[in-house]
Amino acid sequence: MKEKNKFYSDIQKYEIININDGEKYGCLFNHDLVIDEYGNFKYLIINDRKNNGIFFRNTRNSFKVAWNFIKKIGTKTIIIDIDDINEKMIDLYIY
Repeated sequence: MKEKNKFYSDIQKYEIININDGEKYGCLFNHDLVIDEYGNFKYLIINDRKNNGIFFRNTRNSFKVAWNFIKKIGTKTIIIDIDDINEKMIDLYIY
């Protein structure tokens, strides 16, 4: 039986797309994954495409996507389901 594990090296070039509005957020390697001390995924930080540089990482133009909003990791895409701005956890100054 084939294992369904995917490694970061395999998915870093996957494009992130919001299923609600079709918004494309670029590839995973342009964003950040937050992993807890046990190696579990906590959330994905989507960085504003206009501010991709290292100096702009913690701006209010970024938002967090919790695991329950990641609906599918396909063969070339990561599908997220964010309906409105209230579901995007804005405060990024906690880490």
